[in-house]
Amino acid sequence: MCELLGMSANVPTDINFSLSGLIPRGGKTGPHKDGWGITFYEGLGCRTFKDPQASAISPVARFVQEYPIKSEAVIAHIRQANRGNVSLENTHPFTRELWGKNWTYAHNGQLKGYQSLETGRFRSIGQTDSEKAFCWILNQLESRYKRTPVNWPAVFRFIAALASQLKQKGVFNMLLSDGRFVMAYCSTNLHWITRKAPFGKAKLLDQDVEIDFQQHTQSDDVVSVISTLPLTGNESWQRIPAGEFVLFDRGVRIL
Repeated sequence: MCELLGMSANVPTDINFSLSGLIPRGGKTGPHKDGWGITFYEGLGCRTFKDPQASAISPVARFVQEYPIKSEAVIAHIRQANRGNVSLENTHPFTRELWGKNWTYAHNGQLKGYQSLETGRFRSIGQTDSEKAFCWILNQLESRYKRTPVNWPAVFRFIAALASQLKQKGVFNMLLSDGRFVMAYCSTNLHWITRKAPFGKAKLLDQDVEIDFQQHTQSDDVVSVISTLPLTGNESWQRIPAGEFVLFDRGVRIL
């Protein structure tokens, strides 16, 4: 399996603290040594950094940690390969254009029978079940909505229904973002936490690192973090029930 990390915030925010908790799990404190990647949204654009090396030893991971990019939406992934070889093209997250937006996706799990999924104009570049499922979701969206939709909560409810279909093929934990919304669908394991005033201290589980968010935030900041497993030991993380999803808009959970 792999591990997922996502963030949704109402102001540009760096994810370095959470990233410091995830990166050691890629080959040091965890077995997810087959690559890692992260996408930061900036307006309509996005920056993606990937490396097929384990995140715990990746020079790209060190670069990203030393270059704290602030973003309102982030998707990250550390990989333990099961479908497709260890290579850059098979490294998550994956990004495609739909309705003039960059959609970014990462998946944790393993699917059977995915080869028959119809993907239309959305083609896989690598060999993973994950990327194939992403292309199928986008094709289903494009087929259902003949023009750019306006009711976005309804769109994400439809995506959740598609994710439930994929869950029938195996394990399907997913993060998805269009740059504004961040969605998490749980098949087996996903947790989330929202941090807002009054801010407190948090301590990572995988490293001896503690932060006092009060020193780094404003009173109206809202930041939500999604992770396969909780990253801190002194905060109350919410577990997403199997077969359900959560949707965040600029840090606030709306579904």
